[in-house]
Amino acid sequence: MTQPTVEFLQAFSDAWNRHDIDALMSFMADDCSFHAVAGPDLLGRSFVGRDAVREGFQLAWQTFPDAAWLDADHFVVGDRGVSESTFSGTKADGTRIEARMVDIFTFHNGKIAVKNAYRKDRPPVAAA
Repeated sequence: MTQPTVEFLQAFSDAWNRHDIDALMSFMADDCSFHAVAGPDLLGRSFVGRDAVREGFQLAWQTFPDAAWLDADHFVVGDRGVSESTFSGTKADGTRIEARMVDIFTFHNGKIAVKNAYRKDRPPVAAA
């Protein structure tokens, strides 16, 4: 199986910005997990298994309908990778978030097995 590359991570990032859940899930391993930026647990909120990960990904767009990940920069070393970007999104109540973030990936058999997301804890910004 081909090892993921920077281009692989850019294509994954592009799918996030298109809000294309089917494309996103095509990058994920069968036994994938996603650790969201927020939640009650040490790793935020964890979604384990394809159905749960799909649900977790869709929650990002439900919470921030205009969600975008901008100015992405990626690197891959062995079975690990990192994407750094600026997250931008507005909640239904008008709260707007703009903050740098990173996703740390673990790959297995050419797919993403773990997506672990971290975002700066920045106060909301003025609406655009």
